[in-house]
Amino acid sequence: MLWQTSVLMPRQRICFLTAEISPFAKTGGLGDVASALSRHLLLRGHDVRVFVPLHALSDLQGCEQRPVAALQGLSVRVGTNEYRYDVQEARLPGSDVWVQLVDCPAVFDRPFIYSDAHDEHVRYLMLTRAALECCQRLGFAPDIVHCNDWHTAFAPLLLRTAYAWDTQIFGATRSVFTIHNIGYQGVFSASAAADVGPGVSIEALHQADLGHGRINPMRHGILYADAVTTVSPTYAQEIRTPEGGYGLDADLRARRDSVSGILNGVDYDDWNPAIDRYLPFHYDASDLTGKARNKAALFDLLRIHAAASVPLIGMVTRLTRQKGIDLLPDVLPKLLQERDCRFVALGSGEAQYERFMHDLQQRFPGRVVFYSGYSEELAHFIEAAADIFLMPSLYEPCGLNQMYSLKYGTVPVVRRTGGLADSVQHFDPTTGQGTGVVFNDFDAGGLRWALQTALDWYGWPGVWQRLVQNGMQQDFSWDARIGEYELLYEQLSRG
Repeated sequence: MLWQTSVLMPRQRICFLTAEISPFAKTGGLGDVASALSRHLLLRGHDVRVFVPLHALSDLQGCEQRPVAALQGLSVRVGTNEYRYDVQEARLPGSDVWVQLVDCPAVFDRPFIYSDAHDEHVRYLMLTRAALECCQRLGFAPDIVHCNDWHTAFAPLLLRTAYAWDTQIFGATRSVFTIHNIGYQGVFSASAAADVGPGVSIEALHQADLGHGRINPMRHGILYADAVTTVSPTYAQEIRTPEGGYGLDADLRARRDSVSGILNGVDYDDWNPAIDRYLPFHYDASDLTGKARNKAALFDLLRIHAAASVPLIGMVTRLTRQKGIDLLPDVLPKLLQERDCRFVALGSGEAQYERFMHDLQQRFPGRVVFYSGYSEELAHFIEAAADIFLMPSLYEPCGLNQMYSLKYGTVPVVRRTGGLADSVQHFDPTTGQGTGVVFNDFDAGGLRWALQTALDWYGWPGVWQRLVQNGMQQDFSWDARIGEYELLYEQLSRG
């Protein structure tokens, strides 16, 4: 395996830039990846400095924290404006990773991580510049600057322009840009180009975009980074197509030799039914009694009327088109009419999809439960209690819930796209090989077939037991992924 070669990898100095990190501030998978990747890199002996905003909603309760003495009372220029900031640091729970929290109330003292505010680009340009200038003040010369999604995508350009003069700190630095979701590119009006400076000439920016009245941070990350990664091998292929590239496919094809996909890992310290702190009953592959007891407990908690033998379908998701919610109205009502099953969903998002979920609950009382919002405890509870986990995504860069589901003995029903295709193999009852139910076409017919198939197999105890056991034997731990990043970093450092 590739990761085994990393045992001999030299120690790297890594500056990691991210808009969010779990558990301090998180909206989705980026927060989980930032936390897990930094922790595992540190465990492998690398010097990791993580820079993230101190958001107004950042939760540092119970975490060791302190001001960074050398990083107080600072300022950074973005465009023509100066922004004052301090840097606090907090230790990630259960690790030795100290996260550098950039405290700039002028841009981060707001009740959100992301928004459509007119100065959204300024907020994250401030973070990016502050992180690079903190490296200078600390005398920290990174081998790698690893930036994530559009929020920090200007870092590779800044390293080649505004900060290129500092050869002592950045002379040997190489940049990695990771695309977690190409559907969110951070496109702004061309007037925002002035804010990319100082030290960046207008000629360094993408001229065709400017000519069309816009500036795209993600495009600049793709163009200027030494390496571009995304979060699964299949997604790396999909984003190089017109259908999956959302207007950036030509840029990615032009850089095909520098683009790779590394499947995200799962932190089994947090997602493991044998030790999960949120579960009333623990279990593992050798004894699934606890899973049945969790299901009964969830039925009681949510007032779902059914015997424990009735199959439970679960979803934990953002309610957006990307997640395949468009397919549900044509499938779930009829399925619930025709089959004896139950459905539990947790999530929030677009109003039309929330209305559908509420209406479905009203139409099938005691059989459908929808929790609007997010609860970490309930997310874990659903993973443990459900028999089937539904992810019918239009596209899915990586996805984590399908990998959580496999560990929890919950059979994933997924569409063949992105990380779902890389982590779930369609089960063949004749050979006993496979880990879930996979459908191809993004349409109601494909989803209906997949759910019907899963429910049919649930009715065959021997088949279902084999399917569940296959999934629980999979290993998607970061231990099996971290070496791919190490190898990439080392290849870049060698030139």
